[in-house]
Amino acid sequence: MALVCLIVLTRDEEANLPALIESARGLDAELHVVDSGSTDRTVEIAAQAGAQIHRRPWKTYADQFNWALGSIATDAPWTMRMDADERFTPGLVSELNGLLATLPAEVSGLRLRRQVWFWGRWIRHGGYYPIWLLRVWRTGMGRVEDRWMDEHVILSAGREFDLAHDIIDENRKGLGFWTAKHNGYADREVEDILSGAPDDPAGLSGQARRTRLLKNRLYLRLPLFFRAWAYWMYRYVLRGGFRDGIPGLVFHFLQGFWYRFLVDAKLVERRRLAARDESGR
Repeated sequence: MALVCLIVLTRDEEANLPALIESARGLDAELHVVDSGSTDRTVEIAAQAGAQIHRRPWKTYADQFNWALGSIATDAPWTMRMDADERFTPGLVSELNGLLATLPAEVSGLRLRRQVWFWGRWIRHGGYYPIWLLRVWRTGMGRVEDRWMDEHVILSAGREFDLAHDIIDENRKGLGFWTAKHNGYADREVEDILSGAPDDPAGLSGQARRTRLLKNRLYLRLPLFFRAWAYWMYRYVLRGGFRDGIPGLVFHFLQGFWYRFLVDAKLVERRRLAARDESGR
C-alpha cells in the first residue's frame, strides 16, 4: 500500500509532466492522472511511468478534482494535489516519506510553500513568496472549493501542519501559452465576481483566508482599472518585485497588472452586454 495517492489533472502536458514524474520518483505514492482529452503524448508519458489513467471531459478544476476524489479507489492514507507544471523538491520527497506515518491523528492537512519560476528564475519578491497552499490531506477529509477560480482545498475536520520544504511551479510551454491560459483565467474570475460569492471565505485558514479577505473586502472595492495599476505598483515597487530582474519585470507586469486589467475589462464588457440585453437594444 502506497503512502500517498497523488492526483494530477492533465490536458496536453507533455512538456511539463516528465519533470513532475521524475521529481516524484522517490515518493511512496501511487500516481493517478485524470486527463481531459489530450492530443499530445501526455497519456503515453503517464502510462509509461506506471500511472493509473482516468479520462473525463473538463468542466472546471473544482468539478474535475472533486470527481477524482469521489471516483478513485485507493488504500493510501494520504491524498495529494499537484498540477502538471509543478514538481517536488528533493527535500519535500524525503520529508513526506519520513513524516506522514508519524503525524498525530488530529493533523489532517499539510501546507507547503510554492516557488514560482518564470523564464528560469525564481520569483522571490513582490509578495510572491512564500505562498502557502494546503496540498496534502488525510484521504477522505479534503475537498476542493466549488469555485471557477482560485479554488483551495477545504478540510472537513482536524488541524493543519506546515511542511519545511517547497514545491516548484514552472510552466515550460512558453509565453504564448501562459498568456492564453491567463486569458481563460480572467473569464473564470469574472464568473466568480458576478456570482456574488460571500466576503467571508468559510473553511479557509491562514494565508489563504487573509488573501481572500483582502481581495474581497479591499481590492474589489477599489475603482475599476485603477486597482490593477495600484496592485502592480504595490508588488513591483513596494514589495520589491524589481529585484527579480528581467524575468520579474515581465512576470509581475503581466501577472500583476495586465491580467488584473484584463479581468476588469472583461467584467465591464459582461455588464455592458447584460445591460444591452435588458434594454433590448
